[in-house]
Amino acid sequence: MKMKNTVMACALLACMSAGSAHAENRTGVTENNVQTVTVDPATRYQTLEGWGSSLCWWAAQVGNWDEKKVDEIVDLLTSPDKLNMNIFRYNIGGGDEPSHIDGHMVKGKGKRAEMEGFKASPSAPYNWNADKGQRTLLLKIKEKRPDAVFEAFSNSAPYWMTYSGCAAGHEDPRKDNLKPEYYEAFCDYLLDVCRHYKDEYDIDFKTLEPFNEPISAYWNALGSQEGCHFDPETQMTIIRMLYPKLKASGLNTVISASDETCLEHFLITQKKYRDAGDIWDKLGQLNTHTYSGTNKQRHEVRELMSQAGKPFWQSETGPSGGSGLESNLLLTQKLFDDMRYMRPQAWLDWQIMEEWNNEWCVLRGNFKTQEYNIIKNFYVRMQITRFFRQGCTFVRTDCDQSLAAISPDGKQLVLALLNTTDSSRSFNVNLSGLKKKIKKIEAWRTGATEDCVPTDVVAPADKVLNYESPAMSLTTFVVTMK
Repeated sequence: MKMKNTVMACALLACMSAGSAHAENRTGVTENNVQTVTVDPATRYQTLEGWGSSLCWWAAQVGNWDEKKVDEIVDLLTSPDKLNMNIFRYNIGGGDEPSHIDGHMVKGKGKRAEMEGFKASPSAPYNWNADKGQRTLLLKIKEKRPDAVFEAFSNSAPYWMTYSGCAAGHEDPRKDNLKPEYYEAFCDYLLDVCRHYKDEYDIDFKTLEPFNEPISAYWNALGSQEGCHFDPETQMTIIRMLYPKLKASGLNTVISASDETCLEHFLITQKKYRDAGDIWDKLGQLNTHTYSGTNKQRHEVRELMSQAGKPFWQSETGPSGGSGLESNLLLTQKLFDDMRYMRPQAWLDWQIMEEWNNEWCVLRGNFKTQEYNIIKNFYVRMQITRFFRQGCTFVRTDCDQSLAAISPDGKQLVLALLNTTDSSRSFNVNLSGLKKKIKKIEAWRTGATEDCVPTDVVAPADKVLNYESPAMSLTTFVVTMK
């Protein structure tokens, strides 16, 4: 996905998370400009499967770089002392009509948005040499991070399966672009790619997502990227076709859906899935994007997910306001809201590297010169992903600007405190819920002049931690217990 244009950006800003807090997560008391936060380790929520990102589109470019630089970037993403990402989404490209190459997608999002497909026509053989760059990144990640979890997802079917003859969408973006006579061929195409990666590279995709933001109405012919509208009824028809094929494939992969753009769309689609009576049973995981949504909607999503009883990912998101450090910290507030109110097991970024901005990425690069720089958002994200490690369990706090979790062995509490204001803020953190004695507390901070650096913290008196947070900063505490 990806902020489509100024109009769409404004629409998302209008829906930004302002949301109402609910009783179990109401904001801690603010008194005399001191924010009180109570951590309740006894009230436990979801266990973290991991952090990650899509490989689309950046990997198709970066995977063709000098191998040493590719290794450097993979290390930055996957190393436990860096971003500690372990979940990556591989894009099965549809491939556009050959005469469109270096055309509308390049003019819209740049060369990076032109994903190669594996099959040029109904009768053409598969070209398994396609998509070398993204495949290189995928295999490097598997090598560097053996515990990596992979999802395969589709933005569009191949152009020759569509009404418009264009992988960017229908002439009318409100209409399905995949022709019904190609539903089965589309399912086979996705499965053939998954089987090839298993047979050739021993890549086990945990999940296969056949749709991307399917009910949104901005996937239009000659648009800026691959995209395909699917009405919920069409989605369900395809799921009913794909499910038995996947079961018979010998793969361990399960279907995930529906990767809608925002929580409003996700709720619409999932309620239709639920009411159909036979769709949730065919899904192994539910996915949503959170480009917009309120905390009220997050609460509703959580209630719906409890009915479904399925693993649940926030599979793609990005900034919804501000610029520079402010934008990065506001995205962290969205992460807090997602993890506290919706409670997904995984949380993923959309894009790792961009060329023209410091908002939609953690690395800023130049795809032609093979140069890149670590930007502020890298350190903002690392404040969370490095310290909230896979297998930790999130616990209750009563402040929206906080996030807390207990390590798998129960010996550490990780707590993050966020200040998105332009003045310092005092936090008074009650840790009396910890039954064990506190051995030590360490802290790291990112702000205007700091990049995830160790910072001094005053030892708590009677398990009450007093902390003065600088303006526009994110601080992470690791509390080790005896």
